Parts: sequence; C-alpha cells; structure tokens
Amino acid sequence: MDFILGEIDSWETTDGFINKPGTSKEPKDCRSHLEGQWVTTKRFLLCLRNTQRLLHTCREGWETYCRQTIFLPGLGLAFLYMTVLGFDCITTGYAYTQGIGGFLLSILTALSALSGLMGTILFTWLRGHYGLVTTGVISSWLHVGCLTLCVFSVFAPGSPFDTAVSSLPLSKNSSSSPKLLKDDQVHIYPFERNLNQPILPDRSSIHWTNSTVLFDGQQDLEQPESYVSIILLFSGVILARIGLWSFDLTVTQLLQENIPEAERGAVNGVQCSLNYLMDLIHFILVMLAPQPQQFGMLVFISMLFVTTGHVLYFFYARKCKIENSQVNETIKKGTWTPLS
Repeated sequence: MDFILGEIDSWETTDGFINKPGTSKEPKDCRSHLEGQWVTTKRFLLCLRNTQRLLHTCREGWETYCRQTIFLPGLGLAFLYMTVLGFDCITTGYAYTQGIGGFLLSILTALSALSGLMGTILFTWLRGHYGLVTTGVISSWLHVGCLTLCVFSVFAPGSPFDTAVSSLPLSKNSSSSPKLLKDDQVHIYPFERNLNQPILPDRSSIHWTNSTVLFDGQQDLEQPESYVSIILLFSGVILARIGLWSFDLTVTQLLQENIPEAERGAVNGVQCSLNYLMDLIHFILVMLAPQPQQFGMLVFISMLFVTTGHVLYFFYARKCKIENSQVNETIKKGTWTPLS
C-alpha cells in the first residue's frame, strides 16, 4: 500500500496527472506575474501623470510670461545672451590665437569690468533725467553702436576671417583646406602608454600666426601681421559693456516693477530659461564653427541677435510712448474747463 501511494505521489510531481492545490506552483506564478504587471502599469500611469503635470506647468508659465506687458523687453534681453562678443572662454581663446598674451588679456578683462561699473553709473544718471524706458533706448543705441566696431574688425587688416574655411584638416591626408597646414609646420607628438603627459604641447612649442595656431618646433613667436583687427574687436567689446550693463539694469527694473507679485516666480523662471537657452545656442554655434577663420561669421550672427533684441525693446518703448500720450490727452481733456 505504501508502495502504491509513493507511485501516485511520483506521478503528481512528474507527469502532473493529479494536481494538489497545496503543491501547485502555477497559481503563485500567475499571481506574481499579475502583480508585476500591475506595478508596472501603476508606475507608467504615475510617470504619465507627472509628465502631464509638468507640461501643464510649463504651458501655464509660458502663457503667464507672454501676457505680461514686459514680454518684449524680457525677450529682447534673452536675445543678448546669444553672442560671442563678451569676455568669456570663447573670446579668450580667440584672443590667444591672435597673439594676445595672458598679461594683456588680464588688463583687458579689468577694463571690461570697469566699463561695466561705468554702465551702472550711467544707468542711475539716465534714469533720473530721462526715465526708465528712455534709459533703455539710449543704452540700446550705445550698445549696438559700440558693437559696430566688432563688425568692422572682421574686415580690418590682420583679420583671419575666411568664408572658404570649413574646418582644419585632421590629418596630413585630409583634403579639406590643405593650404592651412604645411608638412614642415606639423609637429608630431608621440603618445606613450602609462605616462602622465599633457594632451596639448607646451606653450613654447606653439607657433602663433594671425590666421591660425600651428604646431612646430620653433621657439620664437612670430608677431601678427597687424593688430588693427584685434584692437577694434576688443575696443568694441569693452565699450559695449557700458550700454549692455545699463540695458540689463533697465530690463531688470522693468521686470520688478511691472510683474504682479503672484506671478513673479513663473515669469522669472521662464526668463531665466530663455537666457540659458540662448547661451546654450551660442555654444552650439561655436562647436559648429570652431576655427579662428570662422569667428567673423559668429560675430555677424551675434550682431544679428543683439540687434533683434534691441529692436524688440524699441517696439515696447514705442508702445509705452503711445500709451503715455493717450493718457496725457485724456487727463488734459478731463481737467480743462472753458473760461467764462
């Protein structure tokens, strides 16, 4: 009898002829599978809900920003961030390729900071004499006028601007711009494993010209053909910061005075997002045109964005002027009485 029961148990476990509720694993596997699907679905629905909430918040923020009276000045300020005409790493790198040393570049940076402080003083004086909106107009003209020197520098003597340059050749066999590097000007730096060595050669092995940076074994630095282009460029950048800082303070003051308190967080958040977006675009453009010969093209694009930003502010100033004239006419009509 025991032998028969043992055979039946073996049939249940091996062939599955008889299924006991207590020993079957299929319901448990099915239940765990359903629970896993439910957890996955729940997570997906939660992620979808959070995404919809985020998109809804972004849409409300943009709608709040667009219906503000200072929409045009804020958008114009964001356009000023899309520029290479400032003392950042891009302008510094371009200055090095044009033979500007670190000491002179430090002096130029100090002068740029000093001109920015002069812009704050100019803003205070203009606001007291002409009003906030007119201060922005004067600052815009000053900014654009000084940046015109940067445009002239592209065509001045000593400028490396060349529209035919797309990129530097990556090797001796490269066919793009073969005249930029000659065989006797290329110095090969062998790479050895497991050794701490710099990626770039030391400064003494860099041969500076007014058009590009060439690596060779010469120790003496060749002077650029002309410094007129680089002088015009940095003169425009330094002087333009007076108008730039004054304009920035003008728009910031407008944002503080004209935005309702309950909407300041959303509007300022959208404004910062626009500023960072334009700043990102200008870095992307530098990645697409990284050579010194292409810097002039970046100057033109920067000037286009800066001019567009100030034109947007001019529309806002014109609108304010029309509204103020209408208000003044209404006040005069309401207070005027004929003499008897």
